[in-house]
Amino acid sequence: MRLKGKVAIITGGARGIGKAFGLRFAEEGAYVVVADVLDGTGVRNEIIKKGGEAIAVFTDVHNEESTMEMASTAINNFGRIDILINNAGIVGNLEKKPFYEISTQEWDRVLGVNLKGMFHCCKAVYHQMKQQGKGKIINISSATFFQGVPYMLHYVSSKGGVVALTRALAREVGDAGVTVNCIAPGLTETEAIIGNPMYTEEYLRLAASGRCIKRNGAPEDLTGIAVFLASNESDFVTGQTLVVDGGLVFQ
Repeated sequence: MRLKGKVAIITGGARGIGKAFGLRFAEEGAYVVVADVLDGTGVRNEIIKKGGEAIAVFTDVHNEESTMEMASTAINNFGRIDILINNAGIVGNLEKKPFYEISTQEWDRVLGVNLKGMFHCCKAVYHQMKQQGKGKIINISSATFFQGVPYMLHYVSSKGGVVALTRALAREVGDAGVTVNCIAPGLTETEAIIGNPMYTEEYLRLAASGRCIKRNGAPEDLTGIAVFLASNESDFVTGQTLVVDGGLVFQ
């Protein structure tokens, strides 16, 4: 119960990695806010059925007002905000293509959710965390940034921006008692990946073969490091990016 009594907002919490974070954080004693444009009541109900406490709130991270409402709802229900996991993002439905075929509209859509949305969420929770004298912000980037994966320039650029945001914001908010860290997952087999025609069995097999641990990631592989970064155990850790990809990328 390393997160007992803490309030955690998890964006993109209705499925995949975000759902895994929510379930694990609840097991560790946190009150969970499932924030997503998708319906998060299923995750909320699963947490409650297991004896935890959670709410689901519609949140469009691209919309600043929506993120402010997210933070207000968390405070109104639980009285505080201790943890923000910036997990919402666009990836599974992106078609790989040369950079010169990416439209300005598609570029703006990906950067608007994956990077600007994160900026909105950090702003939404910061003043409450500062008032409390402590807070944990955990941003989700991607190992693709360290690899320089081609044909996904908008996605990889957005995730590189997440690393930069993490480092710069950590320096701004440290005096307020807020830490900012980043997790960079490798290919993680979620609902957005399984059954997606872009991620064939052969593609997944080849991706796994390049890792020290010969498999692709599962959402649960990311929850342990997230709990550490959200807990008091990491109070002197900030501005860091931890790659969790089974040993494909070495920083």
